[in-house]
Order: sequence, then structure tokens, then C-alpha cells
Amino acid sequence: MIVGTAGHIDHGKTALVRALTGVDTDRLPEEKARGITIELGYAYQPTESGEILGFVDVPGHERLVHTMIAGATGIDFVLLVVAADDGPMPQTREHVQVLDLLGLTRGAVALTKIDRVSAERTEHAAVALRSLLAGTGLAGSPMFPVSALTGEGVSELRRFLHQIARQRTPRASGARFRLAVDRSFTLTGIGTIVTGTAYSGSVRAGDRLLISPLGREARVRAVHAQNQPAESGAAGQRCALNLAGAEVRRQDLHRGDWLLDPALHFPSSRLDVELRVLAAEAQPLRHWLPVHCHLGASDTTGRLAVLEGDAIAPGATGLAQLVLDQPLAALRGDRFIVRDQSAQRTLGGGWVLDIAPPARGRRKPQRLALLRAFAHPDPLEAVRAALGATESGLDLGLLSRQWNLEPTQEAALAALPEAVVAPGPNGPVLLAPDRWKTLRERVLAALADEHARFPERLGPDRERLRRIAAPALSRPVFAALLDELTARGQLVRTGPWMHLPDHHIRLSPDDETLWHERIAPLLRAQPFSPPRVRDIARRLDLPEDRVRRLLKQLTGMGDVFQVAHDHFFTRDAVTDLALILIDLAGRDGEACAAKFRDRIGGGRKVAIHILEFFDRLGYSHRVGDGHRIFHDTLLGLEESRS
Repeated sequence: MIVGTAGHIDHGKTALVRALTGVDTDRLPEEKARGITIELGYAYQPTESGEILGFVDVPGHERLVHTMIAGATGIDFVLLVVAADDGPMPQTREHVQVLDLLGLTRGAVALTKIDRVSAERTEHAAVALRSLLAGTGLAGSPMFPVSALTGEGVSELRRFLHQIARQRTPRASGARFRLAVDRSFTLTGIGTIVTGTAYSGSVRAGDRLLISPLGREARVRAVHAQNQPAESGAAGQRCALNLAGAEVRRQDLHRGDWLLDPALHFPSSRLDVELRVLAAEAQPLRHWLPVHCHLGASDTTGRLAVLEGDAIAPGATGLAQLVLDQPLAALRGDRFIVRDQSAQRTLGGGWVLDIAPPARGRRKPQRLALLRAFAHPDPLEAVRAALGATESGLDLGLLSRQWNLEPTQEAALAALPEAVVAPGPNGPVLLAPDRWKTLRERVLAALADEHARFPERLGPDRERLRRIAAPALSRPVFAALLDELTARGQLVRTGPWMHLPDHHIRLSPDDETLWHERIAPLLRAQPFSPPRVRDIARRLDLPEDRVRRLLKQLTGMGDVFQVAHDHFFTRDAVTDLALILIDLAGRDGEACAAKFRDRIGGGRKVAIHILEFFDRLGYSHRVGDGHRIFHDTLLGLEESRS
């Protein structure tokens, strides 16, 4: 268990930790000379059960609230320290506000310096504290009158903390590992060390992590957990990790960074959040207000974009977007604090709902409905509520990483009986059944409209149909939708063309003869570099317009493909070209123009036209100088020929 102190300057936080543990957490010469805490301090104490109790001692000065927030984030238990002679002071109040905004509900109050005051004065301070804590997550916390100087009450407080540590339920460690870095340094002969609180998961020597948001890889050489050498560190522990790796440099590691499983690396400068404004604020928080955002151990400046209306009133909770000047390695569920532009006053806080909000449409009703669904603390209920608020479905693979779900949670979501599960680019995609039904109806309606507008064509290709009927759907999900419609007999796939079962087109007898006896032999003679329209017309002594019209009609029927302007290929030729692409992709992972040109025996310009044609159809995707192939769609061509 990790205990974090809080309270006004000079109320005896450090002295109390020293009395409890025997450790002086003020380690800097300046701290010892001035008698005040400037940096986070750490102490550890074994319990009778064999566990290690960790303490994070925070500064109480008003100018060091940012350091206090860094220390308070990630603790399990609050030890609020208030001097009996002073009672609650300004930083007592602000620290309590911060703790409440961070969602901390377990704690105790230490009334210190009771050796200086009467019992009546101690009781008066206790009454004031109960009033201060009323309405917060720490309301009703037990109080312990103590004196670090005489030792009075210290043993009782220590026993209480040890008892709470025994009763505490360990944090689940099934999620991916994540640690908030609050200190980094170098030890001679050992190397780079980072310390921080493990938020989730576990870590062992040999694990490879990412330094985020920087994105550099680090290998864990050794682990200390709760100030002891350990085989592993786990969620809820203070950990010190000895890092190694070619990309690890001490000067690149800062307080506010994260060490995490590579799958959790999602740095973002825009976060959609639920924000509660302190009731003590005199003015509403207005749209585009400059703020300091504290998340984990980081302190980043940015702007507050209010998503509902133009402001969030004091004491109210609203949806907002944090537009930050530097990216943060946040995840859904992270708690944060916002302070004013000059970092003098705490304004409010809340928790992160979405770390990858869309660039546009952040105020649309459907988007706000999705965020309200995400605001449910339980992931299962949040997804249930969100199903009806999304058109494109919920990508479970992305949610699992951005929400850092445990495997059992992910499995429960994948088995939701009220969701349709379709294959997506990152794993299963969940959609509401009524939304899936609407998508089926929209596809069929789009095909009917296409047939009415272009009766001479067989139908659109799959990518065009997706753009018409469901542009928000990813290609894999749309493919699953078409597969279902095909299995139901409501849609027919002829090569790449999609059409309704009762839609057929035929050539006139003259065009049928012209195609089979005169034009088709010319295209088949040079399948990978057939003559263009003007060349066909010249050789057959026909008007170009007639040849072009016939080939376009054949394109609509699926018998030929227009690869480039006035350049038509037979279906068999395109199928063979697709198989060549699959072969190249199987060998090299992608197809490039040079190797493709060599295989088909034509010029580079023709090869590029063909590759771009497959890209347009959605059968491939250009990445750099190569083209990544979607095998399932290309194989559809082969099946159509057979």
C-alpha cells in the first residue's frame, strides 16, 4: 500500500513520516537548510504481515502544488496532516480539493503538534476539519491526535495504517504495465534509474517497455519494488527500474513521462474528458480558457474547450476537450487536475474519457452521446451504452489498448449478447443490432439507386459501394456486412461488382458480335498491355465513340475493367494480375512497381497504372514506394473467374 501525505506547509508532514518510519524524507541540502520540503520524499516500512508500506511525502508550499499533485496521483491512502494549533489552512483546503478531484476516498487525518495546545484547541481543529471534509470523498475519515516530538499517538496511527494495509485488496495486475515516472537519475556502475508508481500490470527484468510520449524503447535490467530488490513489480507499488538500451538517455527522461507496455503507447495532445469545476470558483470555466493540466506526474499547458454550451459553472460537471501544447501518454480513466494559467489556483478536475477524439465534430450530438456513455465507470456498461451512439461500431482492439482492459474484461465485451461482432482492422468490432440492420438496408437501397441511375452497368465495385452506403465503416467491417448479405441471397458479387440478384444487363446482338468476334481477341492477344480505344478503333475501322461506349458497357457488366483512361483489360487479365500481386506480396510483403513491371513484361507506366487501379478499387494500399495487398479481396477475382 502507498500512503501519500497532504497538508499545509509547516504542519509536520515530514516529521510525522520520520516518526512513523524512522526515515527522513527530506534528502536535498536545501530542504535540510530551510526546513521545508521542496521535492517528493519517500519512506518505507515493513509490516507484521511481511508487506512493505510505502510513504510519499509531498511539499505543502503554495508554489509547489504541482509537485504535490504528482505525488498524490497513484497513491492508495491519504494521510492528511493538520497542525492542531493552526487548524485547516489555505493549502489544507487546496490539497483536500485536489484529493477529492483525484477520486481518493480512503484516508485518515493526523492532528499534529498536540503537545503545543490544549485538548479543547485540538477538538476545535477536529471540528473544523470535519466541516472541511464534509461532501468530499474523505468525509468521515478517522482522526488521530499525534505529536511527532513526544511520540504521543504515533503508535496508534502506525497500527491503524498497518491494519488498513492488511485489509487492502491488491490492485488487479492483469492489465498491461504502466508506470508514472516521477524521478530519474544515474548511478555509477549501474546506469539509468527511474522511479514511480506502477498504475497497472506487472514488470520483470528483461521486459521491453516504451518511454512515452517520447516513444523510445528501454529494456528493464533490474527491478526494485517498495524499496526492495524484487523479481517483479506490480500495480500499486513504488518501483525503481534500472533501464538499459541504445535509445535510453538520462537527459531524455523527465518527471511526467511514462514507462509502459508498447501496446499502450498512444501519445495525444487532445483528450476528451469529464470535468468537475470546484464549487468555490467565483466564475464559470469558459470555452478556450488557458489552463495547466496535471495528469500522472506531468504538468502541461493547454486550452480548455467546452463541448456543451460556452462554459461550465462552479460546482457543475461537464464534457470538455483538453487541447494541450505537448502530447501526453494518457489512457481512458486517468484522473487529472486543471489549474489556472498562472498555476496559482486549482480550478477543477476529472477523468479522461477518450484519448483519440476526432479532429472535427467534437460537439455533434452523436459524439456527445458517445462521451456520456464512456463516462460510465464500468467498461462493460460503458460499451453497452455506447453501442447505440456510434455509426461505425466500437473497435474492441483499440478500446482494449486505450482503456488498458484486462483479458477477462476484453473477453466479456467480445461476448456481449446485445452486440453484433464483425472482424475489424484491430480485432472484433462491436455494433448494435439495429445499427447493423440499418446498414444492411442502406447497402441494398444504395444498390437499387445505382441500378436505377445506371441501368447499363452491372453495379459498383465494393469500395465505391462503401463510400456511397457506409463511408464511416472500415473496410473489414464492410466486407463482413457484404458477406452476410451475400449469404442471405440479397446481394450478388460478380468479380468486384456488387449488384442485386434481379439486376442483369445484356448487349445488343450487334454489340455481342462486335465484342466476341473482333474486340475481345485484340484484348486477349496482349492481356497485360492491351491496345487503347483509339488503337482498337483504328485497327477495326470503327468510330472511337462506339468502341468506347461498348467497352464502358462491358465494364458495367464486369467483363472488362477500365484500368486507366481509354485503357480496358479483360476480367481474366485482371485476375492474373491480381494473382501476380499476391505472389509478390507473399514474397516481399508488398508489391513494388519495378518487380511488378518485370513480371508482366510491360512498361513502367502501364505497371503503375495497374497498381493505382487496384488501389482505387480498395484491393491494395500504397505505403511509400510499395503497395500492401488485401488478399481476401483479390481472391474474390479468382473465384469469379472459376
